[in-house]
Amino acid sequence: MMQIAFIAHDRKKDEMVNFVTAYEQAFTGCQLYSTGTTGQRIMEATNLKIHRFMSGPLGGDQQIGALVAENELDLIIFLRDPLMAQPHEPDITALLRICDVQGIPVATNVATAEILVKALMRGDFAWRELVHKYKPGLETDE
Repeated sequence: MMQIAFIAHDRKKDEMVNFVTAYEQAFTGCQLYSTGTTGQRIMEATNLKIHRFMSGPLGGDQQIGALVAENELDLIIFLRDPLMAQPHEPDITALLRICDVQGIPVATNVATAEILVKALMRGDFAWRELVHKYKPGLETDE
């Protein structure tokens, strides 16, 4: 089962809701996560069930980053507002960094999100199932 997270800055929330509504069928059957308000708005507009974390500025970005660090997410759609300074910019940078470290695809705009969702619909993310199947356990220094 694909595990996908949705994050949207305030001025991008309507865009996120419209996007997820348009591709609702693609997300059915996936385990979905989101920061607080974004997840609530998506659930109000769709039939999708989403595990909601805290709001991004209150730690939600870091909670999603923790899933990435544990290799528990397959895809993130993070609609960023590049024209507005964010008070929690260090958290955003850390999330994007850990996605790069773990090789987790991230879309930061609708154009890229659409390409990734089309790939998801074609089955191009099947390789992630192998990642989960062979995920190493916690290693010790014994």
